[in-house]
Amino acid sequence: MKRQITIIERAMFAYLHILRESGAANMFGATPYLQGEFPDYDKKFCSKVLTLWMENYREDKTYDEIVG
Repeated sequence: MKRQITIIERAMFAYLHILRESGAANMFGATPYLQGEFPDYDKKFCSKVLTLWMENYREDKTYDEIVG
């Protein structure tokens, strides 16, 4: 079922694209990077967003709606 992406998810997805393109991290281990960049969010939430990003990954970076 598709839904609208939230503002924070959109920001985190954008950060994950930057991180991926930099090659600085294996994306399966990106949760701590999200926590570092978005310290108001806990490990569980960051892990969930990372999973959403992986499941909805788009090379063109357009995420108006996501599954999850």
